[in-house]
Amino acid sequence: MAGNKNQKLKLLYLNDILQKQSDEEHPLSSSELCEKLAELGISAERKSIYSDIDALREFGVDIIQTRVPRRGYYVGSREFEPAEIRMLADAVQASGFISPKKTEELTDKLYALISDHQAQYLKNQIFVNTGTKCENNEIYYNIDKIQTAVNAGKRIRFKYFHRRIINNLPTYTPGREFTVSPYAMMWHEDRYYLICNYAKYDSLSHFRIDRMKKVEIVDENVRHFSEVSGYTDYFDVADYAAKVFKMFSGGKNETIELLCREAVLETIVDRFGLNVPYLTAGEGFFRVIINADVTDGLISWLVEMGNNVVALSPPSIVELTRERIEKLCQAYEIKK
Repeated sequence: MAGNKNQKLKLLYLNDILQKQSDEEHPLSSSELCEKLAELGISAERKSIYSDIDALREFGVDIIQTRVPRRGYYVGSREFEPAEIRMLADAVQASGFISPKKTEELTDKLYALISDHQAQYLKNQIFVNTGTKCENNEIYYNIDKIQTAVNAGKRIRFKYFHRRIINNLPTYTPGREFTVSPYAMMWHEDRYYLICNYAKYDSLSHFRIDRMKKVEIVDENVRHFSEVSGYTDYFDVADYAAKVFKMFSGGKNETIELLCREAVLETIVDRFGLNVPYLTAGEGFFRVIINADVTDGLISWLVEMGNNVVALSPPSIVELTRERIEKLCQAYEIKK
């Protein structure tokens, strides 16, 4: 009876063998396919393999017959190509908010989408720096709970952790409890943030999701984002991302004019996109006009850009930047 049951699954097993064990450099002959099916308790003759492959092709599986490097069959196009899997796996490996354990689980799932040979080749090329990885394995459940709460319009409660130096080591504190109205999650500079309102303030707040634990949904309706932001119909995450610097929030939104060197044009385009005004400003320079929240993050970014980006207006931005530079000069004992 078991053999008959397996025979009914023959096409599924054959497809699985071809998906996992064949590729352009590793075709499988009809004899080899028969042997591999036999190992699974399924009897097959070479002639039946041909008709089975025709059936799989009719179903939509891209099975190619080849004579080079040897006679056989292999799966040609897949849902994901090896280069696409490589990019996705690299992104997972490089993401600091994904823990080492989850990194391994996710990359294994990605590798399962290509042949075993291709997966092994990629594994041999990728290195994981676990020292920069998040230690919080709750983050994935937290993301799910946060999204559920956003969809339901409910508040969430969680404990938020910071590190302090204790016994000469960065050590997590016991954590502080917050109840907030969640609006969206945003990926920013390799970190995942929750954008929300903490009821104590009439503004938006940010919390790093990798520092959140014991997230739970509270049966209380959220405070509508129109009460604490400039958005009315929906929370525009893309627009918000363009206005916030280094995830500092709470500042007044201003129209800001910047004078930039052409050497940093790609950096400016990456930061602000192409839908803002770009104006020529003499040889080697251009001006760009943006809308952004005036926060410490913006001032830090201007200082970081040095003489490549200079704020022209409004005067308040210019003065805040000057003050920050003066403090740096004092810290490093630089005399004017």
